[in-house]
Amino acid sequence: MKLKILSQWTVALPVLAVAALVLTWGRDLPPPAVVIVAVLLGGAVMAAVHHAEVVAHRVGEPYGSLILAVAVTVIEVALIVTLMISGGEKSQSLARDTVFAAVMITVNGILGLSLLVGAIRRRIAVFNPEGTGGALATVAAIATLSLVLPTFTTSRPGPQFSPAQLGFAAVVSLGLYLLFVLVQTRRHRDYFMPITTDGEVIEGEEHLEPPSGRTALISLGLLLVALVSVVGLAKGISPSIESGVASAGLPHSVVGVVIALLVLLPETIAAVRAAARDRIQTSLNLALGSAMASIGLTIPAIAMAMIWLDGPLLLGLGGTQMVLLVLTFGVGTLTVVPGRANILQGGLHVGLCAVFLFLAASP
Repeated sequence: MKLKILSQWTVALPVLAVAALVLTWGRDLPPPAVVIVAVLLGGAVMAAVHHAEVVAHRVGEPYGSLILAVAVTVIEVALIVTLMISGGEKSQSLARDTVFAAVMITVNGILGLSLLVGAIRRRIAVFNPEGTGGALATVAAIATLSLVLPTFTTSRPGPQFSPAQLGFAAVVSLGLYLLFVLVQTRRHRDYFMPITTDGEVIEGEEHLEPPSGRTALISLGLLLVALVSVVGLAKGISPSIESGVASAGLPHSVVGVVIALLVLLPETIAAVRAAARDRIQTSLNLALGSAMASIGLTIPAIAMAMIWLDGPLLLGLGGTQMVLLVLTFGVGTLTVVPGRANILQGGLHVGLCAVFLFLAASP
């Protein structure tokens, strides 16, 4: 059986989405246009997932999940900075809200769904505890440094770093992320490879021929086009999102949650599909790699952007958010240590994601 690489819709949808992005950029959209943009956004997400899987199949794990995580996060950073430039005072906490939402959605939502799908399919979801544990520890360290520590520093009033502290946190976050990438792709690559229930490493997809280099390059280009259109179209409908959030009487932080949900949709679908193929480690690479990249790349980029942006940058979490973060990492540690999980662990993480979403709307 051969892998069906490119089809008409996977090529057409990213192109149509970019065309819509060009036509709607910087304009106030009427409700019918918002609906059309939302449909094209969803199609671009599906195309992005397809092309990410093609590239991943060509380069193999863990490079495939790393490519998707970094590509999505780089464009997410661009979206956050763009919204901060045009958002005024309300955008001072947008980076914090979006990054925290990304961590909770990836570590609880994507990870939990992947474990649920894997456990339902095989009764037990099996993964490598060394690689997954190291990834979770790195996410916990970077998240605490960037999102918890600013609440307790005293150099500046409020939950923010001083310029020197922000620069130091940015360097450490980026350094830890790059160190993890080195471990993941070079020194201990086998820790991040999918394994069977007997603990044997799965090197590639069974019964599937890898795509040619030319096809993989085409898919990589279309993946980038699709991701740019996803984030750009999400920005285009963000005024509608903000007005909808305001009219519903919800906190402005919900905007960051919606942005994170939209941007992480390609990774969510890709992770669940990998879990359905019994590649749980690939799903966890996507989930934790996305969480790590969201912090490790966003904080340095925001730190550089603050040279040109006016106003304070609010990074520190509130009490409720810190409780959820601590609970997430505590439960996550107990989940990954055995290297095996059932529907209970998956359900716990999905439940924590639901709690986060509820408290974001009703703090």
